[in-house]
Amino acid sequence: MEYKPYLPPRPLLCDPSDIKDGFPSMTMVDKYIDYHADTIRRYEYLKSLYAGLHDIYHQPDKAEWKPDNRLAVNFPKYITNISFGYGYGIPISKKFEDEKVHDSIMQIEKRNHIVDHEGRLFKACFKFGHAWEFFYQDEEHQTRMKVLTPMQFFCVYDDTMEERSLFAVRYGYNVDGEIYGEVYTREAQRKFFKTHYVEDQQVNPYGLIPAVEYILNDERMGLYEDVAGLIETYNHTISEKANDVDSFAEAYLAILGAKVDEDGVRRIRDDRVINVYGTNDAEEIKNIVVQFLQRPTADATQENLLNRLERLIFQISMSANISDDSFNNVASGEAFAYKLLATGTMLSTFDTKIAKSLQKRYKIICSLETNSHDPNAWKNAEITFHRNLPKNVAREIENARNVDGIVSQETQLGLMPSVVPDVDAEMERMVREAEEAKNSTILDWRLFNPEVTEDVEEE
Repeated sequence: MEYKPYLPPRPLLCDPSDIKDGFPSMTMVDKYIDYHADTIRRYEYLKSLYAGLHDIYHQPDKAEWKPDNRLAVNFPKYITNISFGYGYGIPISKKFEDEKVHDSIMQIEKRNHIVDHEGRLFKACFKFGHAWEFFYQDEEHQTRMKVLTPMQFFCVYDDTMEERSLFAVRYGYNVDGEIYGEVYTREAQRKFFKTHYVEDQQVNPYGLIPAVEYILNDERMGLYEDVAGLIETYNHTISEKANDVDSFAEAYLAILGAKVDEDGVRRIRDDRVINVYGTNDAEEIKNIVVQFLQRPTADATQENLLNRLERLIFQISMSANISDDSFNNVASGEAFAYKLLATGTMLSTFDTKIAKSLQKRYKIICSLETNSHDPNAWKNAEITFHRNLPKNVAREIENARNVDGIVSQETQLGLMPSVVPDVDAEMERMVREAEEAKNSTILDWRLFNPEVTEDVEEE
């Protein structure tokens, strides 16, 4: 097998005293680009796994007369999409105490198509173990967000206990293979080409490095990275099994004790009838053997290995195989959640990382006065995650009815999240409807009692 494990990336550290005049020299930038380039092979491999371009396609060709099937089962894509759909298929809810700040930030997120943006961001984390959210101002001076993979962006931190970010680099290569990009600090940003800066420093409007790192785990390992070897072995095994099937289908026919001429071989092949003739000796005819040559098969061993590999792939990656038979009899969302306990545990760790990164996002957004009148509004962000589970609406309604008169109406409504996603809004609607019904009742009473109505008005 060609698979070789790659070491996860390590944070790039720098002595702050090496940066002169508040901006790194191109010599320093080149050095860290070289460090970062060492991790690209790992990212390319993880990207290829997700795309289904596995190592089985790069194995040496077999002899022409041998079957050479190349089969790849795309576990990485399945694991990624199932985990993402369960954890973040329902968008994350955000709320701020200050209504003006809340409306402003929600408008910025709407402008940036935040559901699609976060979907691409979290999937990049699943693939590579971490990803970056980059901020910039467009031509209309509106805040924009873009997802950057760790293949094109990195940040350098100081070597203190806090590991504060010193500068970040976004780079790429043109059609001639020449490097270009930009360097960002808290105060400024500057473009470069090859080994030289090509323009003067421009003011960084945010006063912060305009990027936030989202990490899947502290090790920055991808969701399917530690099962890559199992996946490559699975592909190799199932490909060899397909080769065995082809070999069986093309088994040789052995005719022992009689000579079959070329025309006879052609008739056997085309008509699928074996008729060996050319002798009248009964003893010779009795000794003629006609049979297919079959090589020993390891079907049971192969099936056991494939089943074990499949179980290990889902078990070690902490992902659920919802196509498994054990999910067929799961009726309620609660039971489904229990089956997805391992996945939920892994995603809970990611939730804490996301919440921390989202606070940094809002800190950058609130740093501009055009986005928020309160630069500290990000501290009051309420972030709520939702798991995407099958809903049993009838069961929720039944549970709510069972506690009628025992708990408050607000708590009762909270037992029906599928029917009432926003309890506060529903309570307000109920109060409003009650007032409208009361006013309607008074109006009807006056219509049918005009004399009393006049007396009441006179009084």
